[in-house]
This record gives sequence, structure tokens and C-alpha cells, in this order.
Amino acid sequence: MKVLKEEKQAELVVKKSRFISIARMCNSPADVKRIVDETRTQYPDATHVVHAAVMGNQFSFSDDHEPKNTAGRPALEVLKGSGITNIIVLIIRYFGGTLLGTGGLVKAYGDSTKLVLDGIKTEELVEKSSFSLTIGYEMYESTKRLLASVAADSIKEDFGTEISITGTIPVSNKDALASQISDLSNGKRSVAFGS
Repeated sequence: MKVLKEEKQAELVVKKSRFISIARMCNSPADVKRIVDETRTQYPDATHVVHAAVMGNQFSFSDDHEPKNTAGRPALEVLKGSGITNIIVLIIRYFGGTLLGTGGLVKAYGDSTKLVLDGIKTEELVEKSSFSLTIGYEMYESTKRLLASVAADSIKEDFGTEISITGTIPVSNKDALASQISDLSNGKRSVAFGS
């Protein structure tokens, strides 16, 4: 499975109806609700805000008042076929005055999803764990190099009397990080891991 490395937006016009599709990262049903609500707020005059989401083995979709299974379902089928997980695609429709019919709607929403996914940057899904550690200033540069070597990301640093560092790391690199921090500090420092 793959996950997004970027958010992307695309636009399609079908018989004067505008379809704006947006692909975003999404990890849970709570994220789905929040993202759909944010999008409705961002596009208050849209006729429909349709969505489809894949989060592991959980799925979510909505036709948002389009005829049943003509909007969210075709978008979801395209998403499921893409091999991407932890993703939501939102399709904002501005009605252009011409009815598309059920077949036209299925095609428009499916094509909007394909368009936004076309060429989108992804990476392999890697199980990650959060970590935190506290070090002295004398270990900062060597710790930064170590974190880069174990593919740590989402790093946040807090500089006080000591330096607190948090981030995420591939689960497969946890042991390497723990042992190397211990080595760098002569056994005085350790790493705490979360889920």
C-alpha cells in the first residue's frame, strides 16, 4: 500500500458543471468528518461536496444529495483501485445548469478522482512509531545526523536547559536509534517510544 506525500487539487468541467477534486491525507473516520466540514466551510456556495476515503480496511463515501451511488461510490472504486490508503478525495461540484444523468454523473465523479490522483506523489506505507528524547547541547549535532540516518521525520525540537526532540521513526529502526543514543551518551540517555 502507498500513502500520499502531498496534497493535490484538480479541476474538470463537464457540460458547464465544475468539479474541483482535492486529495488529502486522512487517517481516521474523525479525520473524514473534520475534513468534509472544513471543505464545506471553504466552498459554502458549492452545490455538492462529495467524498470518498480509504483508511486501511475502513472506507467512507457520500453522494451528498446526488442520486444514490452516482458520486461517492464511483470515486471510492477509483480510490480502492489506486492502491493508496489513508487518503480522502473530496469533489466539489458547482452545478452548470445541465443535468448529466446517472451515467454522466458516475463518469464525471470517477474521472475527477482519476484526474486528481494522476501523477500524485506517494510513498510506501511504513509502520511508524513516535519517539521522544532529551539530550544535552553537546550531543545535538551527532543526534541530528543519527536521526537522519534512521529516517526520522515530523521532528520537533524544544531548546531549554536541555534539548527535547520528538518525531516519528519507522518501527524497524527503533532498536538502532535506542542503542545509538545510548552509545552517544555513554548510557546516560534513552529514547521513549509511543505507538
